[in-house]
Amino acid sequence: MWGIPSSGEAGFGQMKCPYCGFVKDRVVDSRESRDGDSIRRRRQCLSCSRRFTSYERIDEIPYMVIKKDGGREKFDRGKILNGLLKACEKRPVGLTQLEKIVDQVELRVQESPEHELDSVTIGKILLSELRRLDKVAYLRFASVYLEFEDVTEFMREINDLFEKKQQGESTPDVHKER
Repeated sequence: MWGIPSSGEAGFGQMKCPYCGFVKDRVVDSRESRDGDSIRRRRQCLSCSRRFTSYERIDEIPYMVIKKDGGREKFDRGKILNGLLKACEKRPVGLTQLEKIVDQVELRVQESPEHELDSVTIGKILLSELRRLDKVAYLRFASVYLEFEDVTEFMREINDLFEKKQQGESTPDVHKER
């Protein structure tokens, strides 16, 4: 259980009374919310004796993605997973494998000093993992992410994949050659 705050004397706090503005009160009751993400406290003002309710919540720092244009948006696991699912549609790649990739990206964002990562770095991680996992899914994702201007750029990427496969690239494909 969360217990009663220890600021000042036991059971007393310093929350400004919404009625008279006095800054000392007594905590009458504390209860954890059903979902466990906040604490509801019933307080009684030590000046006017009126009761009021306060809530305590953990202040979460959002993880951010720095977009190519310099703008920032909240990190969204679902958005990344949806992009991977589209690239892997009708491919022999399991959801568990894709979730592991998203976990890697999320961990990188969480471990970054400022809790943010640029979209270019995220894209490189995704491309690298898809390239290792499934070449067709990789090409689908690359065609959107790398914004191929024309078929020539697309063919260049295919040729690069082919050359690395011929050189014995150490990233095995998940499906066999036909």
